[in-house]
Parts: sequence; structure tokens; C-alpha cells
Amino acid sequence: MAFEDFEFPTEPNSIGRQLMRAGVTRRQFLEFCLKLMVVAPAGLSFVGKAQAAEVAKAVARARRPSVIWLHMQDCTGCTETLLRTSTPDVGELILDLISLDYHETLMAASGHAAEAALESAMKENFGKYVLVVEGSIPRKDGGVYLKVAGRTGLDLLADTAKGAAAIIAIGSCASWGGIPSSGPNPTDAVGVTSLVLDKPVVNLPGCPPNPYVLLATVLEYAVAGSLPAMDELHRPLFAYDRVIHEHCPRRAHFDAGEFVHAFGDEGHRKGWCLFPMGCKGPVTHASCSTRQFNELPDCWPIGIGAPCYGCTEQDVAFRAPLFDTVKPHDVVPPAAYAPVFTPQGSTSKVAVALGGAVVGAVVGGGFVASRKIGAAAGGPPPESGPGRRPAGPGKE
Repeated sequence: MAFEDFEFPTEPNSIGRQLMRAGVTRRQFLEFCLKLMVVAPAGLSFVGKAQAAEVAKAVARARRPSVIWLHMQDCTGCTETLLRTSTPDVGELILDLISLDYHETLMAASGHAAEAALESAMKENFGKYVLVVEGSIPRKDGGVYLKVAGRTGLDLLADTAKGAAAIIAIGSCASWGGIPSSGPNPTDAVGVTSLVLDKPVVNLPGCPPNPYVLLATVLEYAVAGSLPAMDELHRPLFAYDRVIHEHCPRRAHFDAGEFVHAFGDEGHRKGWCLFPMGCKGPVTHASCSTRQFNELPDCWPIGIGAPCYGCTEQDVAFRAPLFDTVKPHDVVPPAAYAPVFTPQGSTSKVAVALGGAVVGAVVGGGFVASRKIGAAAGGPPPESGPGRRPAGPGKE
């Protein structure tokens, strides 16, 4: 199917009909579908190996899902990042892709009218709506530290979760407690999965998470009637299946043992690895290095020269000091390194000599790199030896 042959469907309550009524062009819709294919090339059932036109057709024919969005202990940062995307303007497009029936920040209604809208949305779409929760939920003293329209966050979540087909916890606070749960956690703040045990919950941690991850998750439910494949922490694999370090633009400097040791030093100006500055990229599962915010290059911490904070990881963000180094795990060497092997058959003396030189260079380079990484992480400095010059101040 060629995209030139694509036409918006006219079925009532379909996403395509709403897009057409809102004046969204086919080109704008195609751009959006292409971004979905980049965000989740194989993580969504309606994407896979499909062409952009096929993805557009599947999305356009889907019924607009009713979405109820609750605010708990939050800063509204997850909502703000959603409204600041562009090309196309997702802040406008999301209102056409979904039926946002309740959202305390975006809805025009307030007071009794807002609560009436919530009750109406729950009643009319019982068992079908998607519940999005932003912010952590306090449990101490019965949850009295957060009330909306006279109800605690605990009661509000329990009530709205009953009729939800699926629940999305957006942001680190809703996923596992986030900032309110750090330190002494005076309100006993927790994430949604600690309270809702009988409904499917998708965690989208991040401070904030990428808005396209939310849209892809909602559209997977709208198109396929199911949720994306998730890891053991309820995070969709298409966005949290690997650590930032694997595709970091500074990864080559890590492998070469080239590190930043102070903000503004030569390595920092040259874009070297930020690992010694406390970068949590080697232990942080997120897609920031490949799917950056607002379609702007380098619009993420490492891109502007700051270390990754590990905001998607419960045991790292808001717990590990910013400039403390972490212990990398599951770091896989880059595929660019040639394998060392012994060819079958006879070998000439020249080949043996050359092979010995290559192996010696690889082993020696690996030794130097390991020493540099150890020193960068606060380990003992490399020992001096024959032919080595003493390290100068700040040098290795």
C-alpha cells in the first residue's frame, strides 16, 4: 500500500476521522508514524516490519481510547514534556489520537464540573479506558498528605483503577516513588505497582520519560488491544531493553580510556567520556541516547556535557550521589574490534611475527585502557615500570 493511496477512515470515533476533522494532513500523520517506527522498530505489534503506510492505516482505523489522567505527588514535568514536542506538534496531536477525558492540568473544567467529567468518563467507558498516573502516592496516615476533591490519592487511585483496562505509570515518581520517596520518605510515597495488584500496569520511568514512549504504549493498546512486552519491572522492552552506555555518542572514548576529570578540562571540551564525573549511563536502562527529546540533537544530559543521573533506575536516581561513580555491569565490547584467532593450516614465520605484534599491541592496549578505567573509577593508580614515565598531575 502506497501512502499516496492512504485515506483517513470515516468510522465514528476512529483516530483517523478525528485527525481529518482537526485538519491534520496526511504528510503530518506520516511523519508521526515514522517516528513511532523509530521509537519502537519491533516492539509494537502493529509496527514490526510494516511500511509507514501500513502503520498509518492501522493507527487511523483504531478507536480513540478514552484516557483518564491523574496527578498525585508530582511536578507536572511528565505532562510538560508531552506538550513541548514538535514535528508534528504532539501537544496538539495527542488530543486527536486519544480522548483525554480527565486531566487536572489541561482540562478547562474545574471544581464540581471537573469531578463530574471524571465520573462520566469512568461510567461511559468502564472496563475500556486507559488510566495514566503521574506522581507518587503517599500511604502514611491513610494518605492524608494528598487529597483531590476531598478524597485521598489512595482512594482516588483505587476507585479509578477498578474500571481501567490498563494503567500506565508515567515518570519515575509514579513508577516507583521517585523524588518523594527519596531520603527519609516522610509521606511513605510509593509507585502504582505497590498498590494496584489486579490490573496490568506499565511503568514508564524517567524524569521525565520520552513522550513518544507514552504515545507508542497507548497506541499499542488502541490498535492491538494489548500492551507491549515488558521486563520484570513492568517497563516496555522497546524503550528500556538496554542501557544508555551501549549507544552513547561518547562510548568510543570510554573504550579508549579517554575521560573527563573536571568540568571544563580538555577532555570535557573534546567530548570525552563522563564516567568519572558520576555518569550513570552504564547502569541506566533508557533510550535517551538514541531517541532524544523534542527532536533536537543533544537535548539530553550527556548531550550538553552533564553526566546521566540514572533517573529510570529505582536504586540509582535520587539515591546515589550525582558525582559518585557506579560499577558498570554487562558492558559488551564494541563489535568493531577484530577477533583474535589462529588460522587453520601452515603458517609462515612472517605471519607468526606479525600476529605476535598485533596480539601484543591488543593486550598492551587493553592493559592501558583497563588501568585508565580503574583510575577513573577511583582505583589505585597504575604502577610505574620499565620504559614508563611517571604520570604528571592530572594525567595518566
